[in-house]
Amino acid sequence: MTGPDDSIEGRIAEILAAEAAAIAAVPVTPAFADAVRALDACRGKVLTTGMGKAGHVARKLAATLCSTAVPAVFLHPGEALHGDLGLVAPGDVLIAFSNSGRTREVLAAIDLGRRLGLASVIGVTSHADSPLRGRCEIVLDMGPIVEPCKLGLTPTASIAVMLAISDALALTLMERRGVTREDFGVRHHGGYLGEKARDPG
Repeated sequence: MTGPDDSIEGRIAEILAAEAAAIAAVPVTPAFADAVRALDACRGKVLTTGMGKAGHVARKLAATLCSTAVPAVFLHPGEALHGDLGLVAPGDVLIAFSNSGRTREVLAAIDLGRRLGLASVIGVTSHADSPLRGRCEIVLDMGPIVEPCKLGLTPTASIAVMLAISDALALTLMERRGVTREDFGVRHHGGYLGEKARDPG
């Protein structure tokens, strides 16, 4: 006999499996190598952008890049249209996250950022007919996404995929650039990670 708690545990397992499967299904194409090379060649800074939940992933990627010796800043696409485009400088590379690729603010930020000298734009999207694709030099395809939400609306699998892709980019770039424990440590003076970086034993 099963009770209500058993159904909760089963549903949790289903959702975790669905998100893990979505990550495992990402088509790793040569575009990923192109993206890492573009980031490595960047002589400005890396800008990340996205709206809503995708924006949280973009903000986290900027933080991860900074901590691994790559200057990066999150550019809020809404605020970008009201002055924050001043962050953009010639030579910068922009990474734009949008599952649908139709987010108006993201598309507008790319179009306007071009005028200020963006070196290239890397798009992370799922939809095959995404308008974002035509605005990017490099497109990282998330693959087909099925959200485990019963309504088919809450972005969870898509966000898990975005996060995994962003982590893969950051770690691969860090390794390509030869970032050392010392490099990491000087950027983490506080907390557990700072202590661990300075004391490998």
